[in-house]
Amino acid sequence: MLGEKLPFNSFIGGWYIPKKTCDDLVNYYDANPHLVHKGTIGGSTSPEVNLKHKESFDINFKGNEKVVLDYNTQLQKCLNLYLKKYEYCDHSAKFGITEPINLQKYPVGGGFKLFHFERMAKKSIGRYLVFMTYLNNVKDGGTEFLYQKIKTPAKKGLTLIWPCEWTHTHKGIISKSKEKIIITGWYSFV
Repeated sequence: MLGEKLPFNSFIGGWYIPKKTCDDLVNYYDANPHLVHKGTIGGSTSPEVNLKHKESFDINFKGNEKVVLDYNTQLQKCLNLYLKKYEYCDHSAKFGITEPINLQKYPVGGGFKLFHFERMAKKSIGRYLVFMTYLNNVKDGGTEFLYQKIKTPAKKGLTLIWPCEWTHTHKGIISKSKEKIIITGWYSFV
């Protein structure tokens, strides 16, 4: 599995999943407009639409849909490589995907606009690692990691895994030319 070269001490891993898996997810999104809703912030207990912070159109998966099962197979390969790269990451309590996975489409000028991290409140305290896959190429898109001073490119199939903590504060790079499509979620302690 090909990987993106990221500094070891960034604790950000990046590998490429098959383009067919990406295409299948995008096709699922396009074929199911009745499942799409405006993206929210604040988690499942107090979700809020706030376009100053996040502008997206999302589908939330429970995890048993066929298209997500294929994605999970590819994601597991990336996780295995992450755990091999950072061996002590696997010296923790058992973790898995326990929250819905989010398929998100950001319109031109949209995105997660503010710096944030994935474990910002009591309700998200069990999150351990975050994962995200870019489902299309966006030359002026990607993700900016504040403290690592890294901007990852939005390349189709690139799957990133990183810690959920404040050390990995990040935001989307807002495209002015093309919509960006990602799938993202969290590994949490079980």
